[in-house]
Amino acid sequence: MKNKLPENNSIRLASLDILRGFDLFLLVFFQPVFVALARQMNMSFLDSILYQFDHEVWEGFRFWDLVMPLFLFMTGASMPFSLSKYKTASVDYWPVYRRILKRVILLFIFGMIVQGNLLGFDSKHIYFYSNTLQSIAVGYFIAAVIQLHFSFRWQIIITLLLLLAYWIPMTFLGDFTPAGNFAEQVDRWVLGRFRDGVYWNEDGTWNFSPYYNYTWIWSSLTFGVTVMLGAFAGKIMKEGKANRKRVVQTLLVVGLALVGLALLWSLQMPVIKRIWTGSMTLLSGGYCFLLMALFYYWIDYKGHTRGLNWLKVYGMNSITAYLLGEVVSFRCVAASVSYGLEQYLGGYYSVWLTFANYLIVFLLLRAMYKRGLFLKVW
Repeated sequence: MKNKLPENNSIRLASLDILRGFDLFLLVFFQPVFVALARQMNMSFLDSILYQFDHEVWEGFRFWDLVMPLFLFMTGASMPFSLSKYKTASVDYWPVYRRILKRVILLFIFGMIVQGNLLGFDSKHIYFYSNTLQSIAVGYFIAAVIQLHFSFRWQIIITLLLLLAYWIPMTFLGDFTPAGNFAEQVDRWVLGRFRDGVYWNEDGTWNFSPYYNYTWIWSSLTFGVTVMLGAFAGKIMKEGKANRKRVVQTLLVVGLALVGLALLWSLQMPVIKRIWTGSMTLLSGGYCFLLMALFYYWIDYKGHTRGLNWLKVYGMNSITAYLLGEVVSFRCVAASVSYGLEQYLGGYYSVWLTFANYLIVFLLLRAMYKRGLFLKVW
């Protein structure tokens, strides 16, 4: 799974790696450090900023709700480049599907390590489908099948059909409350006691937690749509090399159109990230298109990379960055060599440990980047 940087790396769009890196930097450095510092400072003017660095409780959309959709979107944005060589009439699809399935399985296992308590070795507290990496796996598989076997026109049609398939039962077989939505019922029925949030009683029975309302099974349809939106952006960039100004304009127009459609749709289907509603899918997809337009304009059209290339440390090893940031704690390492600072830092010592933890993650990723080592689940 460790690969040297490919020789044809010069054809890579820098904006893809840098925007993906920006997303992972927010997730495994900036947000946890900023939140720890702001809470310790305890200044009221920071409350509105902190609000944006947490997920919306139910209906609505905050800045932090964009991080996961952007991760899926960027997965899709790379697919037109990586899958193009397989889209020929004479290709044998079994080798490519073997690679796709390998990626899906590995991402599912990694997701269970991060959030499914796989390393707890406790059958009562293991969760099959509960993590971002698993949503990427499913969305990636759906998008790969669509792109390998269908023309661009049919890719758009099938993506719309996925939204329609999600919308019908969500609208007519439930409501949009945490307990009453159709996706919640599907998750409970399919995952049962292996659903995240399940708790066990002393008599050996179990119940679903009323406080856990993320959904995964039915939401897989819209995960696939998010990845496909990224794939459409990737196709626009891949085929627009000769006219990069036009690429920027197209990305902007599509992004604004998706945001507008999402706001209209939200009048019927609310924007709810926890169940990945269709309106949320279009809204977050629109924002992702606009971010992609901004990064593409500045980096690949204008050629400005100064002060941004360090984000490739995260962007070109995104899975490693996520796993290190979410699974491995380096706080004990930092504490073992800096415990003397506690007497001087007081309450800010915990902030220092948080900063040091993610600094170590960055330094490890930087060392891998410098040596051309990249974890490829492919």
